[in-house]
Amino acid sequence: MLGYICKYAPVEVFESMGTEMKRIEPDVTNFNQAEIRMHPNMCSFAKGVLEEMMSRDYEGIILTTCCDSIRRVYDVLREEFPDRFIYMLDTPRITKEAGVILYAQRIRDMIREYEHWREDARSASGQTEDLPSGQNSGSLTFSGETFTRFNEKTFARYLRKKDAEDPCSVKSGALNIGIIGARANDSIKAILKENGANAAFDLTCTGVGRKLLLDEKDVMGGYVRGLLSQFPCMRMEQASNRDELIRRFADSVDGVIYHTVQFCDNYSYEYAWVKEWLQKPMLLLETDYTRQSGGQVRTRIEAFLESLSAQTRRPKIQKKGDSTMYVMGIDSGSTSTNAVIMDQDRKIRAFSVVRTGAKSGVSADKVLSDVLEKAGLKREDISWIVSTGYGRVSIDFADENVTEISCHGKGAHYFNPKIRTILDIGGQDSKAIRLNENGEVKDFVMNDKCAAGTGRFLEMIARTLEVSLDDLGAIALTSQEKIEITSMCSVFAESEVISLIANNKEKADIADGVCHAIASKASGLLKRVGMEPEFMMTGGVAKNPGVVRAVEEKIGSKLYICEEPEIVGAAGAALYALEKCAM
Repeated sequence: MLGYICKYAPVEVFESMGTEMKRIEPDVTNFNQAEIRMHPNMCSFAKGVLEEMMSRDYEGIILTTCCDSIRRVYDVLREEFPDRFIYMLDTPRITKEAGVILYAQRIRDMIREYEHWREDARSASGQTEDLPSGQNSGSLTFSGETFTRFNEKTFARYLRKKDAEDPCSVKSGALNIGIIGARANDSIKAILKENGANAAFDLTCTGVGRKLLLDEKDVMGGYVRGLLSQFPCMRMEQASNRDELIRRFADSVDGVIYHTVQFCDNYSYEYAWVKEWLQKPMLLLETDYTRQSGGQVRTRIEAFLESLSAQTRRPKIQKKGDSTMYVMGIDSGSTSTNAVIMDQDRKIRAFSVVRTGAKSGVSADKVLSDVLEKAGLKREDISWIVSTGYGRVSIDFADENVTEISCHGKGAHYFNPKIRTILDIGGQDSKAIRLNENGEVKDFVMNDKCAAGTGRFLEMIARTLEVSLDDLGAIALTSQEKIEITSMCSVFAESEVISLIANNKEKADIADGVCHAIASKASGLLKRVGMEPEFMMTGGVAKNPGVVRAVEEKIGSKLYICEEPEIVGAAGAALYALEKCAM
């Protein structure tokens, strides 16, 4: 079995020779092997390919010259696996006839290399020259496969049987989402499908839309023309009209997911450029190709779909009898689990905030019991329960779940309809959310998989300074000397704080420096989403007066903070529950 990574790889050529081909989609939890052999800031996809090759039994891999990271993967694999077929196929930048001729010749050169490699591997394995009865002299057996040397007539017959893929498939009655940018793994399409959305097209490196052109007079040439007529890679010449094709495809969909891989600068630049002129809702989705990023990826995609969905199409649940109707929203976060009970008049009857323990389900049961007791109600009195937060899918007594992005937007609008920009700093992530005048999410950004600038970061600093988390912000307000914390990495920042302590700096000054470091990171998020007054801060960190003051100084505007900023998401979830019920 040979692996490949690029849509320009001549997969059908090898399949016609009897070789099994598999597109490599890394599914890893760490980059331990890759970071020994490559720089840690290398493209995470490239590191994932290396991890995959080192953990699976591939006979080889077809790489293409798409970037320096893949070239480095080639160098490492050639050194690690000298007995495997590791081939770098130089894909031309030009897509016109000169490029077709050039690429066809390079593919023929690769075929010869592969045939020689198979023959050498067969000899090394001790297979005899005698072929099985009935097997022609153009075939040999290797690793349990039947391998046929390349023949253009055989290849032509194979192409006649294989269907080309439709590059765009729009479905009526569903949200149609297009995917562009750098390679997107199958989990993105799976999440779209789970939420009833259709992946109308995938124009990334892994996208569908292969045109299998058959030219009887020039079989290889026709095939290569089909390969090079796919949606062009970023490295292709400008004449390939990538921007015009994006416009054409995007016209048919409701929204676009622009996917990038960490440290892939080319596509990050393109997103900023495309966002300026593409008149479609867009979600920037940056992933690192590890399983641990799955939670954030799901949250972002589901929040994007929720922002596109018309809430008027939500089915209605009739209230129970003629009595007052009650609904509940429950927000399961990393540090607190919060619940709000609301009546049919949108009045909050009770709320509860409990610390999230080792199991989110146990914390949810505790907050349910507590908020029902405060409201003087029983579980059967609640008509509908909506859960939100990272633990939303683990709350088995909830009737449905909605992402915290949408719930914070709806909750912020409920507490103050003038709010247009929200800064939510929770225990494990930070978000900036921009709303329209109806409280609907227009855009949002989230921090990456890092504790920097979150509640966990503050907890760690408080322990280092030997003060309580509740006192950290108040201490910062008494600062007399400005201290700059230069690193926002949690680990490095802690080391920096320890050094400041060793230099006899005051706790108040260090705490203030930490608050301003968080404010700098928060203002970066706000600028990315678009800073539109009025501003609101939600989440547990909104209770920290030092951070609040630092953020206000950084953005030059006051922050609105409601009486209990930790329940904004739960209140939004309760409002979603009300919308689900007939009034």
